[in-house]
Amino acid sequence: MGKKATDYTLQELNLVEIAREVNDGDIVIIGTGMPLLGVMLAQKTHAPNVFAITEAGPIGVNPAYLPFSVADPVFTMGATMVGGLTESLGLVHAGRVDLGFLGGAQIDKFGNLNTSFIGVDYNHPVSRLPGSGGANDIASCCKKTIISMAAHRKDKFVGKLDFNTTPGYLTGGDARKKIGYPGEGPLKVISPLGVFRFDEVTKEMYIDSYFPGVTIEQIKENTGWDIKVGKDCKETEAPTEEQVKVLRALDPAGVFLKKG
Repeated sequence: MGKKATDYTLQELNLVEIAREVNDGDIVIIGTGMPLLGVMLAQKTHAPNVFAITEAGPIGVNPAYLPFSVADPVFTMGATMVGGLTESLGLVHAGRVDLGFLGGAQIDKFGNLNTSFIGVDYNHPVSRLPGSGGANDIASCCKKTIISMAAHRKDKFVGKLDFNTTPGYLTGGDARKKIGYPGEGPLKVISPLGVFRFDEVTKEMYIDSYFPGVTIEQIKENTGWDIKVGKDCKETEAPTEEQVKVLRALDPAGVFLKKG
């Protein structure tokens, strides 16, 4: 397992939590930012045979240095092939992709996401968001997904979405299965406060672990519903010294690993 680090940031712990769900040999679809760094960490440590694809088209990527966007040419260097949306999302729709990564402006207790607009009126929103892109495809068809939320507040973890752009477990229970989505749904959610999973029966989100310095009460206060606490809830396991060293080597300029 390696010696546990004592000098690390919660952002680095967030990335380690992403990497922990990546298995050697998995087919994953990634974008830029946090999920990319998490997958690159897995590639450089415990999962060297990860087969990574990007929505933009490069397939079988293992970038030598940190890309700045999904269109960064560094993705094409050493890639197995360079295609387009048909090739990348074709693999997703075929059910070949083991793990996809998602984010959103809002999330509800069943892991549904809003990336469309904020407000009650679609035609006159408070703010207009980018929309689905490939997120709906990934959420619907990847075997599993991980959701990374950039902030954890009541306006982000909401009791009711302003708009459901991307399906999680819909209304909970077997609702997703009844619709017929091929993918199993979200595996876990990672926020700046902790890690969250979903009940096997109700599919409702619960607190699985809390980050160092964070309390369960703090999570509850910043969540828009009465979130449940997992029976084995505990402080999130610290990263190893090797994981922290690799992360900092991958992003030496702090483009995504911002300080403070």
